[in-house]
Amino acid sequence: MTTAPAPKRKPPQRSAYLVLGMHRSGTSAATQLLALAGANLPDNVMPGDEHNAKGYFEPWRIAIFNDQRLRAAGGAWDDAFCHPYRPAPDEADWNSRAAALFRAEYGDVAYPLLKDPRVSVLMPMWRSVLATEGLAARCVIPIRHPLAVAGSLARRDEFPVIKSVLLWTTYMLAAEAGSQDLPRAFLDYDALLADWRPEVARLEAAHGAALPGLTTKAAKQIDAFLSPELRHNASEGDLAGLGEVGAAAQGVYDWFKAAAAGKRPNRTPLIQAEALLVRMREAIGVYVSPVTRALDIAKSELSDERARRQRLETELAQVETAIDTLLAAR
Repeated sequence: MTTAPAPKRKPPQRSAYLVLGMHRSGTSAATQLLALAGANLPDNVMPGDEHNAKGYFEPWRIAIFNDQRLRAAGGAWDDAFCHPYRPAPDEADWNSRAAALFRAEYGDVAYPLLKDPRVSVLMPMWRSVLATEGLAARCVIPIRHPLAVAGSLARRDEFPVIKSVLLWTTYMLAAEAGSQDLPRAFLDYDALLADWRPEVARLEAAHGAALPGLTTKAAKQIDAFLSPELRHNASEGDLAGLGEVGAAAQGVYDWFKAAAAGKRPNRTPLIQAEALLVRMREAIGVYVSPVTRALDIAKSELSDERARRQRLETELAQVETAIDTLLAAR
């Protein structure tokens, strides 16, 4: 009697985790949680600094590429009018370059983990990349009070509060719009720091899939990582003091909080905030976006120059040490 061969198991589809939302809103904490729970970080990750000692977990090469892509369409990461999406003059070329960079950073890992807030306002391009790679998407959108984000940006970038709140609104609207038809989970940042397990349970339910490597060991590592020190800025003040921008941000924040609690809130606040952005862009966008882009280019060039100078100083120090060693050996 011949035994029938066992049916071959179909391997699970590769799925990318996209962490979306505004800078300084808990995206780094959410990303490290996902990485500890089995998602795959890229080869080149941005290190921590005085503004985020535990690390950004951002693919720095992709972040630089995204900055270049935003500038190519006349914007920048801190341009409040970078949503809706602006196609670049040579869109197909940018899409091809993005796909090549993605492959270089992630290879053929099962669960690529892409965290760069700029992806929120570049979702059409990155969704094209995922489709090219045959990857499904699972979105994670952390929610943090816009005034807490503004406090962090004031300390890091010296942005005025109203600019930061408007930027937060733009990025959150872009993240929501770009993920509407995808599996997505909204994470309350403060709740995540208080007790991450219920938030992860909601995340897995929203995605319809368990995190790929949430073991007992991983849970202990997450416990150690998600400490109160991550809450750098508490939300202080009242958004009502910021006029139309504050009112729009409050409506968007309330919508996201309700969505994170498992409700299905009315979309009216999102529609109203979008309308405000349209009005503001028509009134002042022609003045704001070019200046923001020019400043972003100048900052980028200055950063590159500082990096070159640091490399030269390091090389010079090495040469001086070698000379001293030779002289001492004479």
